Amino acid sequence: MASNDTPTSSARLSRAEVPPADYWQRWSVGNAPPAEAVRAHIAAAPAAAPEAGQPAAAETPYRVLIVEDDRSQALFAQSVLHGAGMQAIVQMDAEGVQQAIAEHRPDLILMDLHMPGLDGMRLTALIRQNPQQQLLPIVFLTGDPDPERQFEVLDSGADDFLTKPIRPRHLVAAVANRIRRSRQQSQGTAEGVALSNPETGLPTRHNLMLQLDAALAAAEHGGLMFIEIASALGLRERYGYAAFERLMMQAGRRLAEAARPHLLARLNDNSFLLLGRGMDEDAVDALARSVRQALSAHPFVVRDDESLHLRCAVGHARLSQGFEDAGIALEAVERTALQARLLADGVAAHQGNGDAAAQEHLALLEGQIELAYQPIVAVAGSDTAQYQVLLRLRRNDGTLLSAGQVIPAAEAAGRIGDLDQQVLDHALGLLHRYQHAVPPMRLFVSQSLRSLAREAFAGWLLKAIADRQIAGSSLVIDVRLGDALVHAVTLQQFCERLMPAGVQFCLSQFEPGDEANALMTQLPLGFVRMAGRFAGSHASQQLRDELRGAIDAAHRAGLQIIGQQIEDPQAAAAMWMSGIDFIQGNVVQSVGSELDFDFQNTVL
Repeated sequence: MASNDTPTSSARLSRAEVPPADYWQRWSVGNAPPAEAVRAHIAAAPAAAPEAGQPAAAETPYRVLIVEDDRSQALFAQSVLHGAGMQAIVQMDAEGVQQAIAEHRPDLILMDLHMPGLDGMRLTALIRQNPQQQLLPIVFLTGDPDPERQFEVLDSGADDFLTKPIRPRHLVAAVANRIRRSRQQSQGTAEGVALSNPETGLPTRHNLMLQLDAALAAAEHGGLMFIEIASALGLRERYGYAAFERLMMQAGRRLAEAARPHLLARLNDNSFLLLGRGMDEDAVDALARSVRQALSAHPFVVRDDESLHLRCAVGHARLSQGFEDAGIALEAVERTALQARLLADGVAAHQGNGDAAAQEHLALLEGQIELAYQPIVAVAGSDTAQYQVLLRLRRNDGTLLSAGQVIPAAEAAGRIGDLDQQVLDHALGLLHRYQHAVPPMRLFVSQSLRSLAREAFAGWLLKAIADRQIAGSSLVIDVRLGDALVHAVTLQQFCERLMPAGVQFCLSQFEPGDEANALMTQLPLGFVRMAGRFAGSHASQQLRDELRGAIDAAHRAGLQIIGQQIEDPQAAAAMWMSGIDFIQGNVVQSVGSELDFDFQNTVL
């Protein structure tokens, strides 16, 4: 124990921390021989089940790096772990830990909290900065009894917190269980896909969705929860991307701890999915509230001098509510989480199709989809006919609804995925029909991040492009900046799947800012469409300066800029002088139902 740990009397040390000569026999099954004989027995008996501290016979012995500046404490831990058949290496100098990790490649680090020079939490943070060590289990063993300090330790990146004095059997079990799970995670794969996320240590979204599909197919009972961390955009803007990511990883660890033994996966930047297979469905709501309480009960350390409490909204459902597949179940709980945002307790239960509000939104969507088109014209001329595809819905009473009315209703009713797929399928049909046209056609199609996040959506789109033999570069997926900021991870994963097919991406409703500008370099974009307010840049020097700055940043990133809602020649001239690449608006041509604009003979 280091000098500033909680002091313990020597008598207590001799009884509780120093193992007696026959300590192995006290907590093992049967009479155990010395450590060397134990290791030999493990190697010689592959069919036997492993003891608490032993790996299976086919595995190498568990390797533990003990980081402890007090020699007696280090030797105590080493002797206990050696006796359990593990390899234990002592490192008493914090500055030499990285070299020891490189040399010995431990399965786990047993860390003291209070050490001179570099304390355990700071050392843990340094270890976690190495991408190859983000999942290396780190367990603290300390005499500090402060419960708040324990939460700080876990939030710093540690996996567990053990308090001195500790019984040898407890120490061995805690270390062995952590190593066993870590090895299973590193070896676990399903059809070549990793079962755990290397960044978070949680099950992957793909893994969890497979398990959800299996549970639904087997008609299992259980619960599903969509957990959305509140104020994500504000947190990213305040602390920056890197700090936000660390905060979400800490939140994931805390949620996973509260959810045990149930599975928790990170879906995107600020949301998680919890699956409780086989759990009592009457207990689903109580678990949702318990998980939410666990997240907000203690602050998260963001900086050395700053901490904050996180809140979340939880939408949950019972697996017995008749979901056809995992995608439909996910949409249901995500939609329910939107409702939970409006409730004082932040928790809502999925009510199924009988919910009155959902029925009202569904009624609004009754009618026929009608698509409209608006040309996107290159300022310097182009040999490509470019249109934005705009959603309209003709109701049975003849009323024509705009996308601004239809999309929120579709999201609230859980129909946004179907709606997006219909629009995209129509656009692909047009591209197939005009694939030999001169000039060649390119369509910009807006899509919701909720649709792109569906497990099967990217696969469907890739197959549809291949079946129609369309050039992927003729399709541009248009995503709103607000969605992209909140769901950047999901969008990046979707882009990476579609890019090999040549599909391009546009960031729409763009507003300059540190986080928005960062997205231009982090995402594989081809285009940026400015927010509508920049159409008035001819009347405002401040807007002109903002516009020029955004255009310069986009051009440095190799992107092309679209100015929208351009209504008159004066506004078009201001856009042209600012360096815009494309113009869209009534000054070119108003929204219509035909693809008949003469791109080749148009001069701006």
